[in-house]
Amino acid sequence: MACSACCSSSSRRGWRWRKQPEPCAVSEPRLVIFDCDGVLVDSEHLSHTVLQQMLGELGVELSLEATYGHFMGTSERGLLQVAAGLLGRAVPADFIAAFVARTFDAFRAELRAVDGVHEVVRALPSPYCVASNAPREKMRFTLGHTGLLPHFEDRMFSAEDVERPKPAPDLFLHAARTMAARAEHCVVIEDSPTGVAAARAAGMRVLGYAAMTPAARLHEAGADTTFGHMRELPALLQAAHAADAGVLSRLIRKTPS
Repeated sequence: MACSACCSSSSRRGWRWRKQPEPCAVSEPRLVIFDCDGVLVDSEHLSHTVLQQMLGELGVELSLEATYGHFMGTSERGLLQVAAGLLGRAVPADFIAAFVARTFDAFRAELRAVDGVHEVVRALPSPYCVASNAPREKMRFTLGHTGLLPHFEDRMFSAEDVERPKPAPDLFLHAARTMAARAEHCVVIEDSPTGVAAARAAGMRVLGYAAMTPAARLHEAGADTTFGHMRELPALLQAAHAADAGVLSRLIRKTPS
């Protein structure tokens, strides 16, 4: 809902004008949606190393870079489908359970928050949440282990919540509805082409975090811009806010009375 300072208007030369104080320039809530793995927690290298090892044990030899390319951003269901395609047969029935156990062991030993993300989240003026293809249990573990869980306790969204995971838009749209934000006023922070494609399909802007994935691949998937360190994110979010304010101001000035 717009604040009262943004709602006073007067008619002038057939056009409606509204004074737009800077704090009220955007009348709808804006929402920052973070992916989890690789964006909030530095888990991608650890989980893909475990996956590479397990596939090797089944006879599929992949480089770590190729493992990223095949599996980064996938849901558990997607992981099983891709792995079966590489194997030429269904994976063992206990593959996911073993993968989760071995990955959690690696997390307990080495998992850290992405460098700079604690400072970014603490300073965010906008509402925010996390939306991930990962199971909720995994998110709670990784965010808890890295000290980020208190920031996201009541604002976690998992592919378990929707029928279709990323790259479908369902998860991001579900998060936006729950957080009472319109899709066009959401900015998504993603590090995989799968997540970028999902955000674009949802009608949201996307900032591509190019720490693990080449920036060119994120741009090809539809990222509006890319960045390489979390210290760059606050300025990019401020630019997105300014863009929203400018668009709204122009629309109001051009609205006939």
